[in-house]
Amino acid sequence: MGPIRLLSADGDGQIRCWSMSDHLVNSWESVLSSSVDGDPIVALSWLHNGVKLALHVEMSGSTNFGEKFSRVKFSPSLTLFGGKPMEGWLAVTVSGLVTVSLLKPGGALLTASESLCRLRGRVALADIAFTGGGNIVVAATDGSSSSPVQFYKVVVSVVSEKCRIDTELLPSLFLRCTTDPLRREKYPAVTHLKFLTRENSEQVLLCASNQSGSIVECWSLRKEGLPVNNIFQHRSPVVGEKQPTILKWRILTTTGDLERVSAIALPKLPISISNTDLKVASDTKFCPGLGLALAFHDGSIQILHRLSLHTMGIFYGSSSGQRPGEDSAIKRQRTGGPTLHFKALQFSWTSLALAGVDNHGKLHMLRVSPSMGQVLEMNTTLRHLLFLLEYCMVTGYDWWDVLLHVQPTMVHNLVEKLHEEYMRQNQALQQVLATRIVAVKASLCKLSTATAARACDFHAKLLLIAISSTLKSLLRPHVLNTPDKSPGDRLTEICAKNTDTDIDKVMINLKTEEFVLDGPPLQSLQQLIQWVGDFVLYLLANLPNQVREKTQRRRFSSELTSRHILLSPPPPQGSMVRPGFGFMRDGASLGMLREMLVMIRIWGLLKPGCLPTFTAMSDNQDSMQLLFRLLTKLWLCSRDDGPPQEPDDSLIDECCLLPSQLLVPTMDWLPVNDGVIVKLQGKHPLRLQFGKALCLPGLGSNTPLEVFSRSPGSQKMDNLRCVHMGVYPTEESKACTRCGCVTMLRSPNKTNAMKQWEQRWIKNCLCGGLWRRIPPTVP
Repeated sequence: MGPIRLLSADGDGQIRCWSMSDHLVNSWESVLSSSVDGDPIVALSWLHNGVKLALHVEMSGSTNFGEKFSRVKFSPSLTLFGGKPMEGWLAVTVSGLVTVSLLKPGGALLTASESLCRLRGRVALADIAFTGGGNIVVAATDGSSSSPVQFYKVVVSVVSEKCRIDTELLPSLFLRCTTDPLRREKYPAVTHLKFLTRENSEQVLLCASNQSGSIVECWSLRKEGLPVNNIFQHRSPVVGEKQPTILKWRILTTTGDLERVSAIALPKLPISISNTDLKVASDTKFCPGLGLALAFHDGSIQILHRLSLHTMGIFYGSSSGQRPGEDSAIKRQRTGGPTLHFKALQFSWTSLALAGVDNHGKLHMLRVSPSMGQVLEMNTTLRHLLFLLEYCMVTGYDWWDVLLHVQPTMVHNLVEKLHEEYMRQNQALQQVLATRIVAVKASLCKLSTATAARACDFHAKLLLIAISSTLKSLLRPHVLNTPDKSPGDRLTEICAKNTDTDIDKVMINLKTEEFVLDGPPLQSLQQLIQWVGDFVLYLLANLPNQVREKTQRRRFSSELTSRHILLSPPPPQGSMVRPGFGFMRDGASLGMLREMLVMIRIWGLLKPGCLPTFTAMSDNQDSMQLLFRLLTKLWLCSRDDGPPQEPDDSLIDECCLLPSQLLVPTMDWLPVNDGVIVKLQGKHPLRLQFGKALCLPGLGSNTPLEVFSRSPGSQKMDNLRCVHMGVYPTEESKACTRCGCVTMLRSPNKTNAMKQWEQRWIKNCLCGGLWRRIPPTVP
């Protein structure tokens, strides 16, 4: 994935390309620019990269992700050698000029400009769309409703290291309201012009307005037969001859007289807008992506069906207040002054949230109901949310807007159903989505106090997977002409087959020469190795508590059943699941820990300084041997190739003795829930300020689990390097915008092995979230 970039343009014709500084979402710098001096930009777009996905609502019940979400054949706007899409942007100016800037692989810009047509005229509004054949379509109007809306095909190419632009005039249209005798003079100005989707140049939305009202029209480009003169109709047809056709704009639907429109937002969810697909969406009551948003000067917002333009939901702004007796489909998260209205509006990727900027320059975020005010069964709501979570998981889009609609009572069912759907996919797709599904589960579990400990487990699992793959990547085959399996794969295979509880007997079956590494890399990775050892010790020492709490919950559940209690009362006090509980039945993760203990044991023979440090109560205690033996017994109870078993009493007794043999460390669990999403579960709006942290009480402050509490004088932890930073760190730090993971911005390490680990997290966190710079802690 390339760097995240942002385009901006201004009234002076300046176009700037911005990139994140140090991959921080709250730090941007201008890296490239182009200009059309003195010619304001009215439309701006990146060139299309050829990636287009389709979401099939009618297949939402399928078990195959490939049937629910498919790749659509679509050509990039411009390709390099080998078919790789070329990056660049296209802009339209107020004087009717189209300018293109192409980013060459070396970083240089190729820029060219061309008139949209021979007779250049003023362009007040324009929009840009793309065709499947790689062409670009520009829609433009001079702002007068009595003038035609013109469409142009733009073809970009590179000839002799120079950018070339070819334009061609396409069929145009006149607004329907200008041909209506009653409305001919009523709406003199075209105020909004937008293609319905970026990848569909055949449907366009137009809005004409006066000082007090607006009307919206939806048009479609259709291929129609060309009528033939009567002279030629009686001749015998030639074999294979087809009737000549012509492209014509036809109006699909129009609204009645509306309040004056101030902004329009179009949905980004790639639902097909054919009549069949829309009927399926209507039958299944799947509303996300079906509506477009119109903001009005009175502060209200309406959600209209994207084709029929009938009203699906209304949000009454703060100036008019919520209408009595009306249940709005949109719930606002911020309030504004009495004269506020939106100047710009944008849907999120799943169309479950709206972001807007008002005429006072304030940013607002609104929650859009997935049911649009319909009363749905809980199973239907869960199915729709699950479908959108799967879409985000497959595409890589952030799922924050889906979380806005997940109530704490839904979390457990969503996590379980998401896991079931994931396990039905083929092995290759499961490997691709292995870490992303864990990140989605962690985000869901943070929304409920009852599942907060599971969120800790999922974050720990992400770190465990990352450490395991990093340590295995250091292994090299002793001989170059090795068989297909790598040393890491052979280690996994041998540890899975060998159920011996003696770590030294397992080592005998391995080619120890493949584990020979230099001293400095091993020593630099000691903090990661230490985390593995501490984590194993913590899991085993807490096993008796986890088993006891599980037994209490089972006994409590059986008592409820015997008393025929139908409602679900709260669990008994003290029975809440603790962090680490999720690993009791996770045979894959326990096997991964077992493999790493074997690796660490071998490396300890070469470099004793890299071994994890344990505080033992006796001098002759072999800590690694003890932990491996107990971990193997627990792993045998939860292996994937056999029925799950409860840990036997002897294992529980030995784990009870662990705290008297080894000092059990305190684990610095993620997350401390200081994010905004957790605070948005209520119905009350929040007021936020840029640059200031949210100080409202959240999940981390009222949960009974002591592992979440953080005193002001506690040590701050670098969650990626697994080192303490002190109570008041002096180093610059960054935090994940999704899970809250904190790490130092600059690397204190100089060895290649640790730098390799740190490079993995330069752009994204363990969970895939973006980084933001955080201010230093002041004593």
